[in-house]
Amino acid sequence: MEFRDNKAIYLQIIDYVFEQILLGKWCANEKISSVRDLAAQLEVNPNTVARSYEMLQNQEVIQNKRGIGFFVCANALEKIRNQRREEFKIRELPEIFRSIYLLGIDFDQLKEAYHDFINTINLQENENK
Repeated sequence: MEFRDNKAIYLQIIDYVFEQILLGKWCANEKISSVRDLAAQLEVNPNTVARSYEMLQNQEVIQNKRGIGFFVCANALEKIRNQRREEFKIRELPEIFRSIYLLGIDFDQLKEAYHDFINTINLQENENK
């Protein structure tokens, strides 16, 4: 994983966990990597992963089953999607709408571009299977 300088590493690890859940790589009630394993995989200090996992537990995205490990909460996907949608609407959508307006792009063009994007994603997923 390539870490960016503009965001704290523990927050980037949270984003990584969110992405794994959103992509369906980590499913509800499934055991996830231990703190040490994820730290080794990402080449970071275990304390950094522990901090990320603590925040994820507070958000009720993961839970620690003592002596067994960490698991994805049953409603984690829904929580993450809702949180990310709100962030997107507040932070990114206004700038996207501004660009659409300034460039004179109509919704039919957007719809076509979106469908092309989805088709590309589906083709890539089928090739990876």
